[in-house]
Amino acid sequence: MSTTTEYVVTGMTCAHCVKAVTEEVTGLTGVTDVAVDLTSGALTVVSDTDLPFSEIERAVDEAGYTVAPA
Repeated sequence: MSTTTEYVVTGMTCAHCVKAVTEEVTGLTGVTDVAVDLTSGALTVVSDTDLPFSEIERAVDEAGYTVAPA
């Protein structure tokens, strides 16, 4: 069973930003799909299990941005 979780990323300004966030979050264990919307900052993560927010936060921070639960 998969879990879909929504977040909001701030600080993104271009397609490169979206790519950076997508790559970092996709690299997390258990993540099966990632969608990032530049305009709204929406980050949708589909995973095999519930991921702790701290893991998402660390991945988005590694990309250079800030994230919060939606």
